[in-house]
Amino acid sequence: MSRIRQHIPGTRRTVTAGAALTAAALLAVSLSPAARADGGPTRATAIENAASALLTHASALGLTSRQDTSVRDVIVDEDGTQHVRYDRTYRHLPVLGGDFVVHLAPDGGYRGADRATRQAIALPSVTPAVAGSRAAGLAVSALRGAVTGTTLQQVKAKPELVVDALHGSPRLAWRTDAVGLDRLGNPVARTVLTDARTGAQIDAWDSIEAATGDGKSLYSGTVPVETTPSGPSYQLKDPTRGNTYTGDAQNKTDLCVLGICLSRAPATVFTDADNHWGSGTTADRASAAVDAQYGTDETWDYYKDVHGRSGIAGDGKGSYNRVHYGSNYNNAFWDDSCFCMTYGDGDGTTFGPLVSLDVAGHEMTHGVTAKTAALTYSGESGGLNEATSDILGTMVEWHADNPSDPGDYLIGEKIVRSGFGKAALRFMDKPSRDGGSADHWTSSVGNLDVHYSSGVANHFAYLLAEGSGAKTVNGVAYDSPTYNGATVTGIGRDKVGKIWYRALTVYMTSSTNYRGARTATLNAARDLYGAGSTEYDAVAAAWSAVNVT
Repeated sequence: MSRIRQHIPGTRRTVTAGAALTAAALLAVSLSPAARADGGPTRATAIENAASALLTHASALGLTSRQDTSVRDVIVDEDGTQHVRYDRTYRHLPVLGGDFVVHLAPDGGYRGADRATRQAIALPSVTPAVAGSRAAGLAVSALRGAVTGTTLQQVKAKPELVVDALHGSPRLAWRTDAVGLDRLGNPVARTVLTDARTGAQIDAWDSIEAATGDGKSLYSGTVPVETTPSGPSYQLKDPTRGNTYTGDAQNKTDLCVLGICLSRAPATVFTDADNHWGSGTTADRASAAVDAQYGTDETWDYYKDVHGRSGIAGDGKGSYNRVHYGSNYNNAFWDDSCFCMTYGDGDGTTFGPLVSLDVAGHEMTHGVTAKTAALTYSGESGGLNEATSDILGTMVEWHADNPSDPGDYLIGEKIVRSGFGKAALRFMDKPSRDGGSADHWTSSVGNLDVHYSSGVANHFAYLLAEGSGAKTVNGVAYDSPTYNGATVTGIGRDKVGKIWYRALTVYMTSSTNYRGARTATLNAARDLYGAGSTEYDAVAAAWSAVNVT
């Protein structure tokens, strides 16, 4: 399972004296909801307060007259505490690792900030010595080298000049998204970061990442679905959840990823005459659509009910799904560029249709991460990105409380087939059970594939929720060890979900590593339950149990 990332536009603000506060007041009109009934600060107030803080604390935040900032996200706590997240540009170039979060007291007073980098961002020139065409060629070669055993077709690359502040001292770089089609016509993609002075590769990572009528689903039994009347029939479109809908990709593929569009598969909205959808088997194409729509609904409800977040982007707008994508496609992915979920049917040997509930929750959580911390999909931050989707996707499954797909700490157990050789994709109680994931942190964890380095955080989350040792939870047997031999007592999965979500949306940044995640979750536990609380101490103990100190 994987995801697709793209640049997130925001509200641009130039950090210079004079007009900044006036601009903030104007921006508040379009960016904020109506005033809060209790008279507390609104989104608009938070943006205005943060704009003032940026002026006053520009030096401490590393901001100069050559930098612009843009608001990515705003969180206003019930007590009025405000957290405004920014992206940064340098001389109009995006800064990878330039993001930061400003924290404000209920009265708007500045409390501090979390920054992805604390290095000064200043370059002698923004003119590259290496041409964009050369960077594109290097990225295409990197993509071909990463995808073995098949001949790629229609390979294209799109370079973008950026400032890289994620890998040591800030430098000019080309971020190039390379895409192509494999022999089955399915898309593959890789992002390559190239030094714009020397042509040396800085980093690279996979970019396709890798889940009122009624419907008979493949995995979740008969489930309710909200639909939209359309003449004599109904559309599989939910007007109660931002008009989320599910369409048929008709086994076609697209190459409209990461801003490079060669073609796009359709998303023909499913319709039905009697508002009873699917048969519960793959013989009816609507069955997979029921699973996808149900997964979207349950993910929406989890974030709304538990975290007060309305939709993936927090703006009340719904996403959409495409099912029956590609030929025997063993993947599902979230794509920011279309704000949509895409599901393959699987090859029938390794995977069945990848439309299970935890897959839906996992993939759409990549969208939440993109709109908040935007954890870079490489190294330890990439492992945290994947773990965030596993952790919160698991919380979606528990929140749904569906007897046909009961909550567990297994990832993808519904979609695997006997040919896969394992009972699930990943195991949170002991991640190494999948044959590659890390049970605890080591200095080399960041060199693993992000789906394996995620094991450290997955193990932390399981231990924090359920504790260590052997036990049976909801009918599934687990046996979770600890690195330090200590006994860990769990605090319950509901608290884990709240702590992780707050850490993600308030404290983590694009460059957060495992040590940073420990600090972020401790800060979140302190905010929610108090410093020195049982929950706070349990967070510390669970991180120590996976060797993050």
